[in-house]
Amino acid sequence: MSEANGNTGRVPVEKTYKLFVKGEFIRSESGRSLPVPDAVTGGVTNVARASRKDVRDAVIATKAGHHSWAGKTAYLRGQVLYRLAEVMEGRRGELVEARKGAGASAANAAREVDASIDRVIHYAGWPDKISLLVSSLNPVAGPHYNVSHPEPTGVVAVVAPDGDAPALLGLVSTVLPVIVSGNGALVLAPESDPRTAVVWSECLATSDLPGGVVNMLTGLRSELVSQVARHMEVQALDVWKSTTVDDALAKEAAVLGADNVKRVKVRDGRGKTFDQWASDDAQGLHCIEPFLELKTVWHPVGL
Repeated sequence: MSEANGNTGRVPVEKTYKLFVKGEFIRSESGRSLPVPDAVTGGVTNVARASRKDVRDAVIATKAGHHSWAGKTAYLRGQVLYRLAEVMEGRRGELVEARKGAGASAANAAREVDASIDRVIHYAGWPDKISLLVSSLNPVAGPHYNVSHPEPTGVVAVVAPDGDAPALLGLVSTVLPVIVSGNGALVLAPESDPRTAVVWSECLATSDLPGGVVNMLTGLRSELVSQVARHMEVQALDVWKSTTVDDALAKEAAVLGADNVKRVKVRDGRGKTFDQWASDDAQGLHCIEPFLELKTVWHPVGL
C-alpha cells in the first residue's frame, strides 16, 4: 500500500515499475520509489527512484552496450530498429493505456503512439545511409587522399523532454537519433510520465536490441542530472529544458560536462506542441549528426 500524492486516504498500489538497465528490469539500489497517480483508475503506481549508484551502474552498462552495438553492421542495426517498431505495434494497446494513465485523452494517446511507431520506422532506414551522406573526400595539397568518416560518439546521456512534451514521442524522437549510428543511450525518463518510459523499455527488452544499448532511469531530475553530467565515462549530453529541467539545472549540467570536455547539447522543449514533435523537422540527419564524431584519415596516393 502507498499513500497518493497529497491525499490522506490510502489507495491501492496497482503496480511497481523498475529501472531498465542492461536489458533487465531491476530495483533501485536504494530501494526507494515514487508514487505516480493513474488518471484512469485513480490508483497509484510505484516507480523506482534511481540513486547515484544506479547512475554509475547504468553508465557501465551503456558503455558495454555501445561497444556491442557499434560493432554490428549498419544493415543489422536497421533491421533491429524495424523489429522494435513491430514490437511497439504489437504492444500498441499497452502504450496507449500508459499515456491515458498520464492524463492523455484516448484519441491523443492513440495518435501519439502511431506517430512514435512511424518515427521508429523512419530511423530504421537511416543506419546504412549515414556514412554515405556524412563521409567526404577532402581536397588537400600534396600526394595524399584525405577522407573523413563518421563514427559514434560513445555513451550519450539523454535528459528526455518532460512536462508538456508528448512522453512517448519525445522519448522516441530523442533516443533513436542517438542509437541509430551505434551510440549507447543512458536516458533519464520524464518525471511527468515515467510509466510510459518503462512500458516503452519493455518494448526495447522484447525486441532484438542488445542489452545495454538503451538504459532507462526513472526518478527525480534534481538528483540525477548532475550525477550524469559529472560522470567521466559519459561522452555527450543531450539536455532538454522542461518543467523539471530549468535554465539553472541545464547550465549546471553544461558546466559539469565541461570537466571532461563532453559534447553538450541543450535544447528547449518548453511550449513545443505535438504537431511540432510529429513534424518532419523533428527527425532526420540533422538530429543524428550532433552525436557523431568525424575521424579523418590520410593515405598516400598510389599505395
